Amino acid sequence: MAETYDLVLAGGSVVNQDGEGVRDVAVRDGVIVRIGDVDHARAGRVIDCRGLTILPGVIDTQVHFREPGLDHKEDLETGSRAAVMGGVTAVFEMPNTNPLTTSAGTLADKVRRARGRMHCDFAFWVGGTHGNVADIPELERLPGAAGIKVFMGSSTGDLLVEDDEGVARILRQTRRRAAFHSEDEMMLRARKDLRVEGDPSSHPVWRSAEVALNCTKRLVRIAREAGAAIHVLHVSTAGEMRFLADHKDLVSCEVTPHHLTLAAPEAYEKLGTLAQMNPPVRDAAHRAGLWEGVTQGVADVLGSDHAPHALEEKMKPYPASPSGMTGVQTLVPVMLDHVNAGRLSLARFVDMTSAGPARLFGIAGKGRIAVGYDADFTVVDMKRVETIRNSWIASRCGWTPYDGVSVTGWPVGTVVRGHVVMWEGELAAPSRGEAVRFIQAMPRA
Repeated sequence: MAETYDLVLAGGSVVNQDGEGVRDVAVRDGVIVRIGDVDHARAGRVIDCRGLTILPGVIDTQVHFREPGLDHKEDLETGSRAAVMGGVTAVFEMPNTNPLTTSAGTLADKVRRARGRMHCDFAFWVGGTHGNVADIPELERLPGAAGIKVFMGSSTGDLLVEDDEGVARILRQTRRRAAFHSEDEMMLRARKDLRVEGDPSSHPVWRSAEVALNCTKRLVRIAREAGAAIHVLHVSTAGEMRFLADHKDLVSCEVTPHHLTLAAPEAYEKLGTLAQMNPPVRDAAHRAGLWEGVTQGVADVLGSDHAPHALEEKMKPYPASPSGMTGVQTLVPVMLDHVNAGRLSLARFVDMTSAGPARLFGIAGKGRIAVGYDADFTVVDMKRVETIRNSWIASRCGWTPYDGVSVTGWPVGTVVRGHVVMWEGELAAPSRGEAVRFIQAMPRA
């Protein structure tokens, strides 16, 4: 009996392990079952993708969706709606909520809240603390756990492990790759007087490049002594990128669209506190150093560090204003604009947003357009010119630092496990998000 299919994406330019070429992709029961020429008559639904590019589903491994406890800024439904509107098919959400995600119970609560409400697939980072070290071997293998996340420098929330011995104790327990916010807390405390009231451009003076580089050097030394694999989030300095190039056997790292796109002082002059992030947006020399890291393959993944705050909170005078900006919805169009400008190839973008996350974190069944993998696709129009507007942003906070910015390259459709959840700017299906599966956390027989 001839095969039948639930969905066929027809005639798009498919980017996968074979390179890029015009092909059909057929889906059955949420899984890719054939790539090539497909009999459209045997499909329940056929979507004409001629002129469009079909990418493996984009995975954003750093978002803050604020639920529970800070739901006025964002929640799992609104954050995931923003994700799929921007072409993102899966996210790893951060633990600095209220209560903190630091136990089996708080993780299970997030998974319960997410299932049936989130529009994309999901996993949750579990915060590593002084108090839960003994539980880490269990916590990092629980269903829905992305791994262990440690804050070495204070940011939004109350998670902080600033001392070397505390970090070492955590890394002696981890078996999966642990993620780190790397800023030196002791230096931050000592430099607080460098903040200038009402002047957000003093933010990168306080949270200087040395604050980040010193912490990253400490972290790598500790990780090497512990024999632990680590992941440095949102690298923001040229010095860190040069240093990390010598430690790729042990260390992976992330760069963000805002650190690759914005630069001081212009960003602070134009956006004020809307440009305030931890670690900060720095000058063009650091931005160039990050791009060098992308070009040379030192940077492994792109993460948005989507960290929304209500506009009235962000409008407080610095330093009373909180750090963080939206990003999950704009990751794809901002970075495709860089692709079209020749700053990175489309293949490199795919590696940093799908294959790379799957490889680094051991994601099961995602990261490639290949038979047997989840039918996750980010469908884009590489030639489409659009202007990003606040009115397009689905995040509860309703603003973006890229308001008014014209980009070339636009997300047209988001398909999660064979379900078309966004098409041409409209939600197209009920929320069906499920927990991402990880090879190292598979249930044992």
